[in-house]
Amino acid sequence: MIGNGPSLRQTDLNKLRGEYTFGLNRIYLLFPGLGFTTTYLVSVNDLVLEQSVAEIKPLFLPKFLTWRSRHWFHGDSGVIYLDTDFTGVENFCPKITGRIFEGFTVTYVALQLAYHMGFDQVILVGVDHNFVTQGPANQAIISQGDDPNHFAPNYFGKGFKWQLPDLVGSERAYLIARNAYSQASREILDATMDGKLSIFPKVSFYSLF
Repeated sequence: MIGNGPSLRQTDLNKLRGEYTFGLNRIYLLFPGLGFTTTYLVSVNDLVLEQSVAEIKPLFLPKFLTWRSRHWFHGDSGVIYLDTDFTGVENFCPKITGRIFEGFTVTYVALQLAYHMGFDQVILVGVDHNFVTQGPANQAIISQGDDPNHFAPNYFGKGFKWQLPDLVGSERAYLIARNAYSQASREILDATMDGKLSIFPKVSFYSLF
């Protein structure tokens, strides 16, 4: 499961060629340099989707998007809509046929999707859980220059409107995911280089190959 943190710049993602991979949000900015796409794309943030329609539509891979984006992606046969929301009960959905809690991060949605698909082990890469830009959780801001929080300066580049992360809320969600996987004798491992997330067991990325 490939996040979007700056640590991806120090991670040899070519080693993931041929593996099942979940790419999140604007991960597709890496595709030209990689020479391959992730197996799936997952994105549920309204601001990200609204501003990225022209880039996401041409992608030839299964795209799991929130149902709220249906009016932007009408006619895109590659989209599978998920009934996600960011309010209400904070729970883990083992089957994605109903309401899915977003857990303050697209990674949580992808973890539920991977569980539903039957993956016994999920490995996180590039989930740095660390942001240079500070401010109230979930506040919408407009980037004033290059993006220091993600793998590319144009990820949320100048003029892009985005929401500041809710790291505390996402940690609650990650803990729920960890417990759900553990109770089913499955596991989530964190192979992010120098990541700040402490919820999942750490593993060296290069030890996996």
